[in-house]
Amino acid sequence: MKTAFNRWLPAIARTFPSHVLVRASRVPTQRKALLAATGLTAAAALAGGQVAAGAAATTAAPAATPGATAVEPNAAPKPGKGTSSAAPAPAADVAPTPSMADLIPYGTQGAQSSVRLSPEQVDNARTIVRTAKRAGVGERGAVIGVATALQESKLNNFGHLGYLNDHDSLGLFQQRPSTGWGSPDQVTDPQYASSAFFEGLKRVNGWQNMPLTDAAQTVQVSAYPFAYAQWERQAADLVRQLWNQ
Repeated sequence: MKTAFNRWLPAIARTFPSHVLVRASRVPTQRKALLAATGLTAAAALAGGQVAAGAAATTAAPAATPGATAVEPNAAPKPGKGTSSAAPAPAADVAPTPSMADLIPYGTQGAQSSVRLSPEQVDNARTIVRTAKRAGVGERGAVIGVATALQESKLNNFGHLGYLNDHDSLGLFQQRPSTGWGSPDQVTDPQYASSAFFEGLKRVNGWQNMPLTDAAQTVQVSAYPFAYAQWERQAADLVRQLWNQ
């Protein structure tokens, strides 16, 4: 085979210019360097003067730095020491928990009361807190709202109680449809009732600097104006617990 191939060399030299033959002679060296740079191995075979088919085109990569670990192109990094296979979760956008100084800025007035609450009552308190945030009255307004509802209904969304009912008072805040608070269906909707209370609170000039019982009484016009003060501590604890829920 070698003798037969050498017989054709003069004819090949006449057919192709010398610069083509020189360039062709460099191909194996360039391909070997290319394959070494990418960490791949390949074998080239010549049989009957034809190059074996099936070699895939390869994109050239920069030459490897001596001592560096070869990395497959487009390969994802593998977990190792000090790494994690999962991307870190984004930090949750959570508001700071209010301090007791913000919730009760002037201290409590008189003896404090508390009641044990069912999940439904806690859920009603949560609605009041969320509505306070939307209404823009902050944590102090939320404390006033929760304390008011603790006094009026112990955070129960009461419908009409028959002969036990105080006039036509209904809902968490015992609001009366006959005095303009809304329809019976509206004032027994915790979100509507809370919004109505906070709209009334915002119309009270200087409510932020009032004792809790005075601010609540100005909105509610209750027959027991000082009764709201006893719930300030439990209301503050609930607001602190529920503020970021």
